[in-house]
Amino acid sequence: MCGRYASTKSSADLATLFDAIDETEGELAPDYNVAPTDPVPIVRLSARIAQPVLSVARWGLVPAWSVDTRAAARMINARSETVASSRAFGRPFVERRCLVPADGWYEWRRRPDGSRQAYYMTREDGESLVFAGIWSAWSAPEGTDGSVVSAAADGHRVLTFSVLTMPAEAHLALVHDRMPLVLEPIHWTDWLRTREPTGLLRPPSSEYAAAIELRPVSPAVGNVRNDGPELIRPAQVSGPESTVDSMRPMLF
Repeated sequence: MCGRYASTKSSADLATLFDAIDETEGELAPDYNVAPTDPVPIVRLSARIAQPVLSVARWGLVPAWSVDTRAAARMINARSETVASSRAFGRPFVERRCLVPADGWYEWRRRPDGSRQAYYMTREDGESLVFAGIWSAWSAPEGTDGSVVSAAADGHRVLTFSVLTMPAEAHLALVHDRMPLVLEPIHWTDWLRTREPTGLLRPPSSEYAAAIELRPVSPAVGNVRNDGPELIRPAQVSGPESTVDSMRPMLF
């Protein structure tokens, strides 16, 4: 967790939302089934520009000191409980934090018969979710081929990132015991700019969390080759799974 999510907003919409300079150069495309090592948008600070920038980065952080990118797919998440002390994640947490825009994320709940039901967690009002992220810039060391992230083989710098995770809050724990660290809009700027980010390693408010829908969706999302809006459409479920939404806590 979190191993799949959706990111479909255009670069123009994201640049406006975050008041960011668009550096994506037309590389973004809607993706309803983002998987590890996929290229997706992040918002970060740059030493060259005072304003935040919208960049394309690959999901799965590769530390700058790594000799290759073979571990990228295993570095998609950083636990909020240990991120500050991690050899791989500690320095990016202090120096290179980013915002990861998402429409929602997927998780699977195991049924009594052993099969799994896919769920899509998204804002009921259609607003973007933002995950707390950390990023790194990696280039293939001289004499290597930069395996996996082949774009680095010709000397280009590659941006990579991880999503921070935390224990699942409230009704979200009905599907999985972990969730992305979701940042409310009032904390977006602080996450990018504060010198002391530890205080932001906390769950969203109960009101904000309660507005995140648990939506059962088609098992087709389990195949990374599948993409398209049909993946996030509600699916009919029966039996014990149909009670998940009714167990959701109410705001009032």
